[in-house]
Amino acid sequence: MIIIKSDKEIELMREAGRIVAKTHEKLKEYIKPGITTKELDEIAESEIRKLGGIPAFKGYGGFPASICASINEEVVHGIPGLKKLKDGDIISIDIGAIYNGYYGDSAKTHPVGNISEEAQRLIDVTRESFYEGLKYCKEGYRLSDISHAIQTHVEKNGFSVVRDYVGHGIGTNMHEDPQILNFGPPGKGPRLRKGMVFAIEPMVNMGTYKVKTLLDNWTVVTLDGKLSAHYEHTIAITEDEPIILTKL
Repeated sequence: MIIIKSDKEIELMREAGRIVAKTHEKLKEYIKPGITTKELDEIAESEIRKLGGIPAFKGYGGFPASICASINEEVVHGIPGLKKLKDGDIISIDIGAIYNGYYGDSAKTHPVGNISEEAQRLIDVTRESFYEGLKYCKEGYRLSDISHAIQTHVEKNGFSVVRDYVGHGIGTNMHEDPQILNFGPPGKGPRLRKGMVFAIEPMVNMGTYKVKTLLDNWTVVTLDGKLSAHYEHTIAITEDEPIILTKL
């Protein structure tokens, strides 16, 4: 069942989203060669709390940190630790915050120092695919219209869309109905209505779409060891254009 949010609830989610957006901006200053992912996690947790939020990921399902920090071939759910970022790496940072019981969730992939042209193109296409999907986040379209637009943009650029992890509804829980695939045919699933709130998050691989989970039971990596990028925002369906809630 898709929970429809009131205007008041969406305003609370916008506040949670602002906390997430400001934390992303803060981390951007620190993403440089030499910093550890644990240090980034500590900065993020401090910023979320300073802004009046609660880190949404910490303790969620037993996850030990406030952000997911996934480097290079790591797709999602990378656990922050003592690994230092190196020039040429890419890092996907996923941040969630709770404000007055409502969640905001957003992810971005950043270059570390000087990266290859192809790595930059992967980041760019992943971000663009989100915005292709966003064009269909309007009343009257069906859920899979979003999915199809994302997949089409990714594959025409020679990359692949992860199948095993998908976007989701969000509200007073981190994960609500529906699941939002980043692939599939158009014209399927429920029609979109005002008050639906989704976390749309294409995860895009340079090689195969297949992934595996490491022995820590969290970190998901590409099966072929090639790079992966991630881009996510929490969005609300309105009577007009969709609102990105996790943007300043």
